[in-house]
Amino acid sequence: MATITHLSETKPNLSIEELLAGFHPSYRFGEVSFNTYRPDPNQPSQAEAVTKLKAFAESVGKNNSGSFLSKLFGKKKETKNGIYLDGGFGVGKTHLLASLWHAAPGRKAFGTFVEYTNLVGALSFRQTVEVLSQYSLVCIDEFELDDPGDTVLMSRLMRELSDAGVKLAATSNTLPGALGEGRFAAVDFQREIKTLSEQFEVHRVEGEDFRHRGLPDAPEPLEDAQIEAFAQDRYPDKTLAVDNFDDLVAHLSKVHPSRYRQLVAETDVLVLHNVNTITDQAIALRFVVLADRLYDKDVPIVASGKPFSELFTPEMMSGGYQKKYFRAVSRLTALAREGQVGEPAI
Repeated sequence: MATITHLSETKPNLSIEELLAGFHPSYRFGEVSFNTYRPDPNQPSQAEAVTKLKAFAESVGKNNSGSFLSKLFGKKKETKNGIYLDGGFGVGKTHLLASLWHAAPGRKAFGTFVEYTNLVGALSFRQTVEVLSQYSLVCIDEFELDDPGDTVLMSRLMRELSDAGVKLAATSNTLPGALGEGRFAAVDFQREIKTLSEQFEVHRVEGEDFRHRGLPDAPEPLEDAQIEAFAQDRYPDKTLAVDNFDDLVAHLSKVHPSRYRQLVAETDVLVLHNVNTITDQAIALRFVVLADRLYDKDVPIVASGKPFSELFTPEMMSGGYQKKYFRAVSRLTALAREGQVGEPAI
């Protein structure tokens, strides 16, 4: 018999140690390695990325500042403290970054750009620097460009970590020197972006953007009176989180996004009553974070109400945060197809 819980009644309370323990590759990349990455023979940059990252992994934990004599005579070794993978969707950047995390020695952290900004929000900037300065490697996946304030914050965080000797690795779809190009003209922002680009050796990973094909078709929502019985029949031995959509949305505003991973930690399947369109941007951005954590854990969704293709307003889907919303809709739709059709989410 299925176990029934409610996310809207769950109040995760994590210590700093427990919060930091969540900074590791998600379930989907929990056991990947450089050996499981399959470079496209027609794209030599992919094999080159593996070679560079293997060498970078070996440098983690080592002092790359040069010998005493080289310092004395002004011949400091010019070695950048970070590596940056640029490339389109579906070329394996997250796989490569997770492989680096698994291969590197010492204490290390792996999280998305949003998870690090949320960590700063939970701990404060100074405490985040103090804590992460004790790590040998910090990996930042999916560097995002939507908010100049967050990008400046992350640039400063990485600069201070680099100064403390922490190795940095990041992925994005835009070269670091081009972050914000044509969008944010503030002088301070541009200065921070220049500083950010100087932290990394950039490697472009070429390949077919095979996942950028538009949104998958959303499954037809189920009748509301049927969804709990449907979920219990399909998942009889799982833990089902059963929530009214509005109750869950209201609860998210009371839980810091840094704790969303813990919020869904015991959930095998999410059952949502009466999904509707979110019209408040702040709430929508919180739901984007929840969608990422559900996708990381591969939590199937059974839902009634509107399909996830209508979760955000048309203005949101075409506005400055459209990349976030597009990703959230794509992931939630994939999880709904898994929960209602039995099609694995990829």
